[in-house]
Amino acid sequence: MCVYEMGNLRLIDLSKILDPATETRRCHLFRFNTGGPIPDYHTNMDLMSHLGTHCECPYHHDDNWPSAAELPLTTFLGRAVYVDFKETVAKRGHITAADLDREAGKVREGDIVIIDSSYKLLPFTPDTNTDKDQRLLVGAESAEWFKAHKVKAVGFGDGVSIENCNEDVKPFHDILMAENIVFLEVLRNLEHLKKDVFFMSYSPLPIIGLDSSPVRAYAIEGLAEFSE
Repeated sequence: MCVYEMGNLRLIDLSKILDPATETRRCHLFRFNTGGPIPDYHTNMDLMSHLGTHCECPYHHDDNWPSAAELPLTTFLGRAVYVDFKETVAKRGHITAADLDREAGKVREGDIVIIDSSYKLLPFTPDTNTDKDQRLLVGAESAEWFKAHKVKAVGFGDGVSIENCNEDVKPFHDILMAENIVFLEVLRNLEHLKKDVFFMSYSPLPIIGLDSSPVRAYAIEGLAEFSE
C-alpha cells in the first residue's frame, strides 16, 4: 500500500521498501534484548549511506561541502514538480536545456524537480548500460539548467539514468552539489501521482559527516500553497 487519503489530501509513498533478506546493498539489522524483567529490544543497523531511496548531499563529492546534518531542513521539503519526458527525447538521449525549457515550464526557484521518461529500467542492476537500458541521460548541460533555475533538489524516476559514464556523472554532480543542490535516487510509485505539482518531503538522518542517507520520501497532493 503506497497511497493514503487524509481528508482532502492524498499521500503517496515514493520510497523503496528495504528488506535485509533480499537487499543487494549493505543492509543488516542486529536485534537484541537489553535484558531485565521487561523485554527491551534494540537494533544495531549496519547500512551503507546510498541504500534504497536515498538523498545525496554535497559531501558526497567534496570533503569541503556540507553533509546531511549541515544543510537546512528546508533543503529536504517543499514544492515539487514531476517532469515526465515520456518519449519526447530519443531513447538513450541526453536531456538538453531545450528539452527542459519545453517540458519543465512549471519549475520555479526553490523547487524539487523529479525527471522521468517512458524508457524505464530499474537502476543499479546488471542491465545498466546494456542494450536493454534505453533510459534518458543527464550531463553538464542539464545540470547548468537546474543550476540557473535555482532548484533545491533533483530526483530521478526509473526512466532517467545517472549511471551512464564519468563524463556525464561527474559534471552533473559537481555543478549542482557545489550549489548545495541535493539528489533523490531510487524513487518509487511515481505512476500513482495524479498531480505534477505537489508537496514533497524526504528528510535524511541528521548525522554530521553523512554524505547520503536513506529517506522516507513522500508526496502530498492537495495542499493549496504547494500546488499549481
